[in-house]
Amino acid sequence: MHVMIRSYAGKGVEELTKLLISRRSEVEKLISGVPGFVSYDLVETKDGCFTVTVCTDKAGTDRSLAVAKEWLKANAAHISAAAPTVSEGKAHIHIGAKAGAHA
Repeated sequence: MHVMIRSYAGKGVEELTKLLISRRSEVEKLISGVPGFVSYDLVETKDGCFTVTVCTDKAGTDRSLAVAKEWLKANAAHISAAAPTVSEGKAHIHIGAKAGAHA
């Protein structure tokens, strides 16, 4: 598994976070279509938000970054939020919920 975390902070991030949340189904369809997709989370923080994308390999997380950039350019250019800080790496432990379990 390969994981990419995109951290957004600063001017415009609150508006960007609200936009992503309000367009959840569109974001879900876009990200889940990435080859090797495993999971995606958007986490709202006091300073902004971050997203966590897990794919079966680095090619998947690289593609997720590319489609995220394309979507942001097309849908959020008016917000003028700074580009995210990107962290990524190989997951050595990935534990998911069992089928039917709820958070």
